[in-house]
Amino acid sequence: MVLLQICVAVAVFLEAVCATSLGVVYTEGGMVEGQNIRLGFRRHMDVFRGVPFADIPGRFEKPKRHPGWDGILKAKEYRKRCLQLNLLMTDTRGSEDCLYLNIWVPHDRKVSTNLPVMVWIYGGGYLVGGSMGANFLDNYLYDGQEIADRGNVIVVTLGYRVGTLGFLSTGESDMPGNYGLWDQQAAIAWVHRNIRSFGGDPNNITIFGESAGGASVSFQTLTPHNKGLFRRAISQSGVALCPWGIIKNPRRHAEEVALKVNCPTDSRMASCLKMTDPVLLTMAGTLNLQSSPDKPVVDNLYLSAVVDGDFLPDHPTKLFHNAAEIDYIAGANDMDGHIFTAIDIPSLNSMLVDTPIDDLKTLLSSYTRDKGKAGMENAFATYSANWGTNPDRETIKKTAVAIGTDYIFLVPTQAALYLHDKHATTGRTYSYMFSEPNRLGGLTTPYPRWMGADHADDLQYVFGKPFSTPLGYWPKYRDLSRYMIAYWTNFAKTGNPNQGDSEVPATWPEFKSDGHKYLEIHHNMNKNYVHQKMRMRYVHFWTSILPSLPDMTKSE
Repeated sequence: MVLLQICVAVAVFLEAVCATSLGVVYTEGGMVEGQNIRLGFRRHMDVFRGVPFADIPGRFEKPKRHPGWDGILKAKEYRKRCLQLNLLMTDTRGSEDCLYLNIWVPHDRKVSTNLPVMVWIYGGGYLVGGSMGANFLDNYLYDGQEIADRGNVIVVTLGYRVGTLGFLSTGESDMPGNYGLWDQQAAIAWVHRNIRSFGGDPNNITIFGESAGGASVSFQTLTPHNKGLFRRAISQSGVALCPWGIIKNPRRHAEEVALKVNCPTDSRMASCLKMTDPVLLTMAGTLNLQSSPDKPVVDNLYLSAVVDGDFLPDHPTKLFHNAAEIDYIAGANDMDGHIFTAIDIPSLNSMLVDTPIDDLKTLLSSYTRDKGKAGMENAFATYSANWGTNPDRETIKKTAVAIGTDYIFLVPTQAALYLHDKHATTGRTYSYMFSEPNRLGGLTTPYPRWMGADHADDLQYVFGKPFSTPLGYWPKYRDLSRYMIAYWTNFAKTGNPNQGDSEVPATWPEFKSDGHKYLEIHHNMNKNYVHQKMRMRYVHFWTSILPSLPDMTKSE
């Protein structure tokens, strides 16, 4: 017994002495030191928190390179997220000093070198969000440890400006907008320049994100400013073509903000806004959640990207040639629109209350406003075609969710995939639908029994929460998380989600014009979860039939 204890003590001592770690890392700004954590026998990970990738940004200006620091920067604590509204929109949180990133580097028996790199861009409607520590209570949703460990990749998460400070634009050169997108681009460029020092391969970088982060990923593939900086991209529930992706008339909202903070709306507006207190500016960018079917919440997302002639030299539909060499995965959740449509039509979540068919027609009228009565009637005919003469309550509610899902996420994602495949030279294209039902479906009031995968339901599985917080999940959820991490990290390594170091439950075919195949992602998936032509009737309606109808003038 004593001999066994001595042997164990010696083994622990030797592992501690031989712990694999990068130690102090030299970057362009200076030296940084992270935290080394033990994951298992002969398995360690270096975690760097709060590494600056740019200087404190100037108000409504592009980010600038960090001037550097003396000595060793202790990168062991998260920094503040970028200044933003709190979830109740009653106050602000965060700081203007927020352009930092975090890095997870896994090591096996020796210090890692030349690992693939995955850079995460968070969502939040361009209004809120952050990658700096706990998102909710003590749970840090975007912790890169599980992906890095299970997929043997480096994971990077970053901060970027959101809300008014990140996206307000006058539509002119005095305040062109897209500052948050420039922040992301600066972080990607920093990773490309510096990641080799952390054991990463600068020529094998994948960017991935969800919702506004997924749209951001899409924008980053389309801008000409990222040539050669990354090879692959994954957009989850958001692309540049989403109806909330581009703001057509940014000046109108800039004037609304100016009036709220007592700035003039003439030629002096931009200079006044630049001198205004940042908290006041942020509070002036609140989202109006008093929506209804005739004023849907998606129409209230005033802060987003703009065609500025620089980051986006043209409308996104005309920029897909810039993504010709980028491998691309994009997809949506099967009920992605639920959370938004339920705000527009509150009766959706009441299982004992009917949802009026007129609410569906009103919502469709809002989504097809440019086409007048003909737009709504064609849309309603498309969505009620399978109803029969007397649709039940559940059918009507699920149809409302499908309308929101298609319009806000699914159809734009399919359109982006078509364009990516059409313009691709060496870049491969993959499509998916995530269909794992929401874990609260039928258990609590906000989620009905028939609930599928709501917006953001995929995040917990991509980031391995069933492993890091196992008491909150059944074993089937660990299967699903394992599958998603395998597909995502295989793709980051090879450009093919089926090929890498991780086994997958079904071969995911490329999205090509001969069938437009896609993978349905679910905890018990197998080869029968490969389908083709996702929701083709509805995609055809929104992308071909509706645009062919005559536009209605305002006078009509």
